Amino acid sequence: MTGGRVWQGNWRVRLYARVRERGYDSLTAFADARPAVSLMGLANELEKGEVAGLQILNVLRSEAEAREQVTRFVRDALVRNMAEYLPNGWPEVMDDESRFVVAKMLTFWSTDIPETHRKRVENARVTLRTSPPPSGWRPLGPDDALLCTLLPDDAA
Repeated sequence: MTGGRVWQGNWRVRLYARVRERGYDSLTAFADARPAVSLMGLANELEKGEVAGLQILNVLRSEAEAREQVTRFVRDALVRNMAEYLPNGWPEVMDDESRFVVAKMLTFWSTDIPETHRKRVENARVTLRTSPPPSGWRPLGPDDALLCTLLPDDAA
């Protein structure tokens, strides 16, 4: 299956079949075993051309909402976006090019965040822009200390 065909048929059934073939009972468990892999990387591992990164994001969000772990999902989404757009970590120098990449990464991160967390994500984005993390910072999972400071579990 290629191109737009990833959306044909019951893609959720197909996605969960791929996850179970790999020995996991949920997409979250599969993703948790690969904490700093981009959504596209997860999709390619499940079956390139049959699963899309957006499908993975959608299901991870649904599973997080069912488990009442949405804040952890939000942090995880940032980690996975950083893996794709900032594979070497936070830029050392914030020139025009790196500013663009950071802005793009932060925009993609905040696009699919549940409404309940939009204000908190916006606050985290402002903090990351005004008080950037150390150069090279790249969280390796949603429980990274800095991420937990930016988006603690106790709210919303």
